[in-house]
Amino acid sequence: MSGDKRFRLTLATVAILFCLTLAVVILRLHRLSELPPGLFFDEGANGLDALQVLQGEHAIYFPRNNGREPLGIYLTALAISILGRTELAVRIPTALASSGTVFAVFWLGWLLFARDERNGTATPWRGLLIGGLAAGLLAVSLAQTVIGRTAFRVNFLPLLLCLCMALLWGGWQRRSRWRIALAGACAGLLAYTYIAARLTPLLFLLFGISTILCWVASENGRELRERGLSSLRFSSLTSRLRAEIPLAGVFVGVAAVVSAPIVFYFFLNPDQFFARSSQISVFQSDKGLEDLLRAFFVNAWEHLLAFGIRGDPNWRHNSPGQPMLNIWEAFFFWWGVATAVWRWRQPAFRLLLLWLTLLLLPAMLSRDGIVPHFLRMLGATPAVYLLTSAGVWETARLLRNRFLSGHDNSSHLGKRGEARAGILLGVVVGVVVGGVLLAQGAHTYRSYFQEWATAPELNEEYEQIWTDLAIELNKNPSKTGTVYLIGLTSGYAWHNEVSTHPGFEYLYTGAAATRILHVAATHNLAPKIKSALDALEQVSTVHYVDWDNSLVGGNDHTDRLITAILEKYGRYLNSEIRETFQIHSYADIELNHPWTFYEKLEPLTVHYDGGISFRGFALGQGTEQFSLNQPIELDMDRYWWIATHWNTAPDLEAIYSISLRLHDSEGSVVYQYDAVLENSRSLATNRWQADELVDTLHILEFPPELPPGDYELRLVVYDFETLKPAVELGVWEPETVLTSLQLSDDR
Repeated sequence: MSGDKRFRLTLATVAILFCLTLAVVILRLHRLSELPPGLFFDEGANGLDALQVLQGEHAIYFPRNNGREPLGIYLTALAISILGRTELAVRIPTALASSGTVFAVFWLGWLLFARDERNGTATPWRGLLIGGLAAGLLAVSLAQTVIGRTAFRVNFLPLLLCLCMALLWGGWQRRSRWRIALAGACAGLLAYTYIAARLTPLLFLLFGISTILCWVASENGRELRERGLSSLRFSSLTSRLRAEIPLAGVFVGVAAVVSAPIVFYFFLNPDQFFARSSQISVFQSDKGLEDLLRAFFVNAWEHLLAFGIRGDPNWRHNSPGQPMLNIWEAFFFWWGVATAVWRWRQPAFRLLLLWLTLLLLPAMLSRDGIVPHFLRMLGATPAVYLLTSAGVWETARLLRNRFLSGHDNSSHLGKRGEARAGILLGVVVGVVVGGVLLAQGAHTYRSYFQEWATAPELNEEYEQIWTDLAIELNKNPSKTGTVYLIGLTSGYAWHNEVSTHPGFEYLYTGAAATRILHVAATHNLAPKIKSALDALEQVSTVHYVDWDNSLVGGNDHTDRLITAILEKYGRYLNSEIRETFQIHSYADIELNHPWTFYEKLEPLTVHYDGGISFRGFALGQGTEQFSLNQPIELDMDRYWWIATHWNTAPDLEAIYSISLRLHDSEGSVVYQYDAVLENSRSLATNRWQADELVDTLHILEFPPELPPGDYELRLVVYDFETLKPAVELGVWEPETVLTSLQLSDDR
């Protein structure tokens, strides 16, 4: 290559590297400490595992959260040791891995296509364009930006696989043992990244076998052409294999040594090796062969639609519904796939085909309500973008051949004209490709930072409220005996009652204890709170986190009960109002006697014809319980509560509900409250144990516009499914009068 051509090639390479660097800095690293907002569950779990590493608890495999390979966790621990317990420390290792994948794809594409394997001539511009375009498309992809900025350990898989292939390809061409040894180290490290990496040994094996078969076919063809023999000799093939075995031995040996610890761990713990796979496999043991095959092919088809039709609906993987490749990218991708199939004998194309097929399998074999699943497809993305770029190159080559067809290339002037036309076409293609990448990068920036990042769904997807809570509590000084009670609905629960959200646990650095209080059901709420506090050595001040977000624990009904209980057995201090939660504080907590919401039950017994019995109730406001022996004056400034006591006959099949109704003096219903009866385990009446005594607790909010007068509170029990009321045995009436209430004129 002449000095002028080498200079142009170097200049183009530097320009591509500069543009790639600019793209990853802006799209992968810009505002990484702010976006995405908050650490969601998996990211928090990674942070907690990393903290254990820093505390000296080293492991080959981390079983938390369905099991985690260790590479990302150890790198996160390193980042935490430098940056502290921050969101940035959790995300910077995977963000850098995603950024590094861009450059690794550029390097690999250059190596794969920098030489024409049919005639052995150097094609540096082909390698530069295919590698540069593939890396550029990867860098400006919106889905890759979303995934790359989130702490998913899968981000290490495409990086190490690209590095492995690039080192292996270059090492084999140069007969460099140290490069092949580094490739083996990368291959061994793949086992420490993500579950989909378990298919990479099959990729190496199939590529090696296919290469040998191509050698056999090549030797057979050569001997037939040159000698016309009917019986073929394989002496040259045998010699070639003997020459390659030492290099293959270096690669396999180093890979085996590096991966040995985790392989040995899974050998001793096979249940953990298969645990996650069995949970999400499309091949369920309770289905027939026909159903299994149908499920697989439907799942595979849904993932193929990611190339140009529709995409992952998960906000943490994508801008929901946007395909992995847009229409023009999909066209060139499928053109590249067709080219690779046609030229499968060429190692570069054969490698990419095998890579694409095998690394798409983890997504296609996974049963999930969210399809396509970009996260499980991530290992195949280098092959996807390299095939797309190869499709662009092949299209440009066809255009060049058509553009230059008809030129007289026999003369010196003709060759010079062809060269100039080729350069001109190359410049045009380069400008067009560069312009498209620039426009797509601008679109991705706008889509991510101005649309995706401001979507209201994002705070819920990344569970930002837990990050906000940790930051807020870290600001408050903590004293000995201080505890934060954090309410959660059962639908949002993940561990036991002494656990908090992993993102919160990772970010919270205060000295005060924290306890989760599952409050979906209000049964036995008072003893449940006391039990959580009794588990602590010392309790002097209790702060209750009252969520405004109903998906977490924001339930006015339950919050009022909890604050009433804490006020009954403690001294109210103050309330702090924040954007998504409130913190109510109580001191002088009494834990020396049992906690109950009511002091005694009114002895009213009603047996219903459906097999359920009403055993009594208690009525009150705040911490005050009323006695039914005296008139009860309605106080409209405070909420009312009523506790009811029940038991059922054996084998009751009906699901019963209650209706509490306030009647005026004329008998009209002016207020009604309905609720399904549930025990302390949130089980309906058809699942209660025989003679089990069940307490329920309810909040009544009478309308403030009630006129003065006399009222009656009545109870109706009815079948939830049929709405048929139960009647009192011997009386045969559905309504039971509980108490009389009065509302005076001077309220």
